[in-house]
Amino acid sequence: MRSMTEQARLWLTLAGLSGTLAVGLGAYGAHGFDDSPEYLAHSFNTGVQYHMWHTLALIGVAWLANHTDGWLTKLAGIGFLAGIILFCGTLYVFGLTGDLPMRGLAPAGGISLMVAWLALALAAWRGR
Repeated sequence: MRSMTEQARLWLTLAGLSGTLAVGLGAYGAHGFDDSPEYLAHSFNTGVQYHMWHTLALIGVAWLANHTDGWLTKLAGIGFLAGIILFCGTLYVFGLTGDLPMRGLAPAGGISLMVAWLALALAAWRGR
């Protein structure tokens, strides 16, 4: 069995921590909005969905990092993490408070996620 590279171990560890957080926040989103307006709960739970999907993408980054060693793979991982923090984090704060922490963070996070997906695709293509 091939041992895991340090880069792959890092991304897989971050994916595990991110997944743990997504599940915990998802549980809160399912039970913690009884007295809140529906649109706030919906916003929060949209953040949870994007968070979990992009946590799974981090597992893909870990797999790719174990097979290739390139800057595009690192860019993909950084982009997914930044997107989770900026996009999902904005939705979490909005869902909890009804206020946006700072205008432009969610769109910046969304762009970060799209760049990450493109970087992942290019990294896979170049690593063939």
